[in-house]
Amino acid sequence: MKQAVAAPSGAFIGVSWLALFAGMLTYLIGLWNATMPLNEKGYYFTVLLYGLFAAVSLQKSVRDRLEQIPVSNLYFGLCWLAVATALLLLGTGLWNATLLASEKGFYAMAYLLSLFAAVAVQKNTRDSLAGQTATHPQEYDTPGD
Repeated sequence: MKQAVAAPSGAFIGVSWLALFAGMLTYLIGLWNATMPLNEKGYYFTVLLYGLFAAVSLQKSVRDRLEQIPVSNLYFGLCWLAVATALLLLGTGLWNATLLASEKGFYAMAYLLSLFAAVAVQKNTRDSLAGQTATHPQEYDTPGD
């Protein structure tokens, strides 16, 4: 039997999206204004996109397992590896960067806020869909259910 999931409040959904945009926007504005070479900016931009995708994928895999939806051990492990790799790439890049310590902290905090917010947005999206499915199951049934 599936456990009923309460839909998130509108306030929590709004704050999650606000945090995601705030984290990403501040990170990207920092990159835009940085005096680093374009290839280095590209590296940090790619690490942001990779980290966001990895965090959302891991959150989905964890949630699937909690709901007894099959997730292979290989994919689950790859999700954890991707998140760890994204964090390691950012950390290595910042460690070796010729930036002020305050700039390094700025990028690290904006990055972590973005990853956390992406997980929250993914959770809200899934919880909202689960609430809609419980309210209107005929609209969301798949063929053969």
